[in-house]
Amino acid sequence: MTYSDSSEQTFDLRSFDSGHGRLAYLDAGTGEPLVLLHGGLLDRRSWADQLPALLPEYRVIAPDTRGHGASDNAGRPFRPADDLADLLRHLGLGPVTVIGLSMGGTIALDLALEHPELVRALVISGNGTSESEFTDPWLGELAAHQTAALAEGDAEAWLDSFTSLASGPHRRLDEVDPEVVRRLKEMTRSTVAKHTPDEPQYLVPVTDTWKRLTGITVPLLAINGGIDSVDHINLAERVVRTVVEGRAVIVEGTGHYPNMERPEEFNSHLLGFLRTLPALPTLRG
Repeated sequence: MTYSDSSEQTFDLRSFDSGHGRLAYLDAGTGEPLVLLHGGLLDRRSWADQLPALLPEYRVIAPDTRGHGASDNAGRPFRPADDLADLLRHLGLGPVTVIGLSMGGTIALDLALEHPELVRALVISGNGTSESEFTDPWLGELAAHQTAALAEGDAEAWLDSFTSLASGPHRRLDEVDPEVVRRLKEMTRSTVAKHTPDEPQYLVPVTDTWKRLTGITVPLLAINGGIDSVDHINLAERVVRTVVEGRAVIVEGTGHYPNMERPEEFNSHLLGFLRTLPALPTLRG
């Protein structure tokens, strides 16, 4: 199976039999391995603007989290960090640098907590741990809009509300680049179409994540959107303050998806961080 990213590059889409469903992933390039983890309801295609910058120097693995994109839905309890650990061991990789946005960033932190031997460095964007609490009134309004849209059977209103994470609380969705909005909606529709309202919730949380963050000793960078919600920015900055070696940068004028809105600036921060990491003694996989 192949797919094309927004730069019209074509990549093979591979799959891994996890023992309870197949997990899809991109595996392209050569060099030190990087793992890219997408946000909730999106898929690996959200990283399309990073691939041209990364592939000349790095091997990129970009999975679709279980229940997202081309990966199978859950049929029994699971933890995304364990899925990722299984994939990395299947590929013979580790430690790797893990780059995650929103939900993907929480999975990256969970991986570092549960499987620290697999993690060399971390990059997160707009997220805290997988046990984060949200108090921003704007996020509460979005949740209320989504609930009302579902009650009315208005799929497009729900999609507009969810995608408004891209704008943040200080812009309208129509002020965001229409191509970014189109791509976000395309990925979200694809993932939502895989699910039914009455399916069981098989996701198992990782516990005591905030307390355990002090045990993360690898370098960590947070790349946050400057006009993302207060919660998303503050949670990421809390992570930075709690881990042993963390720092944060801002991509001004962007909401929850700075990698898609201003990829050149995001990529510059990312590559700058990656080049500060010492070379791996050996490459495996």
